[in-house]
Amino acid sequence: MKALVLAGGAGTRLRPITHTRAKQLVPVANKPVLFYGLEAIAAAGIREAGIVVGDTRAEIEAAVGDGSAFGLDVTYLSQEAPLGLAHAVLIARDYLGDDDFVMYLGDNFVVGGIDGVVRRFRARRPSAQIMLTQVSDPRQFGVAELDARGRVVGLEEKPRAPKSDLALVGVYLFTPVVHEAVAELKPSGRGELEITDAIQWLIDTGHDVEPEVISGYWKDTGNVADMLEVNRLVLEAVEPRVDGEVRDCELIGRVVVEAGASVRGSRIVGPAIIGPRTVVTDSYVGPFTSVGEDCRLTDSEIEYSIVLARASIQGVRRIEASLIGHDVEVTPAPNTPKAHRLVLGDHSKVQISP
Repeated sequence: MKALVLAGGAGTRLRPITHTRAKQLVPVANKPVLFYGLEAIAAAGIREAGIVVGDTRAEIEAAVGDGSAFGLDVTYLSQEAPLGLAHAVLIARDYLGDDDFVMYLGDNFVVGGIDGVVRRFRARRPSAQIMLTQVSDPRQFGVAELDARGRVVGLEEKPRAPKSDLALVGVYLFTPVVHEAVAELKPSGRGELEITDAIQWLIDTGHDVEPEVISGYWKDTGNVADMLEVNRLVLEAVEPRVDGEVRDCELIGRVVVEAGASVRGSRIVGPAIIGPRTVVTDSYVGPFTSVGEDCRLTDSEIEYSIVLARASIQGVRRIEASLIGHDVEVTPAPNTPKAHRLVLGDHSKVQISP
């Protein structure tokens, strides 16, 4: 069994961060979202993974390499444009051959991994197995309709009038018969080859499509709010560890201070993580905050936020629910509001009142 990991796409909902960075490499708890997926695939016993890449291929390849760090043998598959999930299957046809495969969206996060669902798929081997979860607004997702016996009778991509609240999670399992379905597809109204149309073809032609409704946590980390929520979730499970320098500080709860970091005269309330070589001085870092490597926080307050590598925050009160990009500078400016909400692209320079 192989894995097909989708790591193309423009990441428009995470702009301006994704103007300069692949959305799959934006970190939660100081680790790229894509890495969690690759680790889950390896944990499920899969050793071969094809990664579908687009304009950010060089960045993805530099981060993942040959896959050996994850216990995987990685092959990169170029997609000229993000033309739909089924289009990714189409261009991967030669790589996948006659193997079963799991298709994993590289910007998705599934708590608990996928080893259970992979094990059940291998045991029963339906033509397709889809993972579903209840969502509050199914119009944003692919939606499945089940009959009274729990069988899949229909799927629709981002419907205006959803027939259920069951959204497709970004993990799909297929036998090679899906290639027949993909070959029959025509572009949708969005101009894409929809994987929901391919699965519907399987249903209509009498193939077995099994649903699995999950109650665990799943997020499509395509926007800032979801990134912060996943960051919160991952930090909830962090084990406290101090490998860096801590002087005249108060560390409360689950706090990680990475090697080479220096925290002085500050209060850190976990769960929180301070990245390698980051310097925090006379500051407050609140719960559910990840600060990346080589950052500088001086005389500032921040919580429930993600700060990417080499950012500098000086003399600012107060930052919350923010995603701050690489090499950003945040400094004081007049007229302090009670709180600042920031989504800053890499290399930004922002002035904020002290």
